[in-house]
Amino acid sequence: MSRSRRTKITGGEAWEAAYTAVDHAPLLEALGVELDAELLRLALTHRSFANEHGPLPNNERLEFLGDAVLGLSVANKLYERFPSRPESDISKMRASIVSRYGLADVAREIKLGEHILLGKGEEVTGGRDKDSILADTTEALFGAIYREHGFEPARDVVLRLFAEKLESATATGRHQDWKTALQERLAELKAPSAEYRATSVGPDHDQTFTADVFVGAHSRGRGVGPNKKLAEQEAARQAVLFLRDHPEAVAYTVDAAVPPSLAEQE
Repeated sequence: MSRSRRTKITGGEAWEAAYTAVDHAPLLEALGVELDAELLRLALTHRSFANEHGPLPNNERLEFLGDAVLGLSVANKLYERFPSRPESDISKMRASIVSRYGLADVAREIKLGEHILLGKGEEVTGGRDKDSILADTTEALFGAIYREHGFEPARDVVLRLFAEKLESATATGRHQDWKTALQERLAELKAPSAEYRATSVGPDHDQTFTADVFVGAHSRGRGVGPNKKLAEQEAARQAVLFLRDHPEAVAYTVDAAVPPSLAEQE
């Protein structure tokens, strides 16, 4: 009995072991700042891990701070970049940029999923690539940076990570509905209408959808999401960005036939 008590690890020991099992140096390099190990560990701790090994603290309080840092940083940048635009325009632009999906995009770019501390349930159901978990953890990191370094360094990290999204922001906020934006772009280019093909995997209560958007015979974007609508929106976003840089690509699609669905291809 005494031996069993000696060998059973505490929640705190499990927390430290899970944290040190991963090299977080690449993440800190991607963020461009140093963080105290305890603060970084807290920022990476999802409530599923904290509840499973707890009671332990989780990253939700840091997420609350990070949300404020993110919102102010992006709002101020848009205010400066579009001095003649009304509040309604820049408000829509900010909402799209700092959305769950925008945050999840940034999280994937810095490979954040590899570093998150998750409970077993979230681990086995693909929690490391869930938009909600990635977005919340990204905000928690911004909160941690703010706590250790103050607002200006935290703002600089936000603006660097969101630079591409800020650069592509438009005055109309059309990018909030990427499917509409894509159809309008295709009409401008006199290209065929977009057609979406989607497949799903997983149990009914926790499916993951993959959607491709085709212009003629060519897939111009692929999106993954927890439902068909979000997967198609992400596919459309990828297509809009592709056609922004390669408008000539539609010339090869005008006379092409629409391909079979992804399911038929597989």
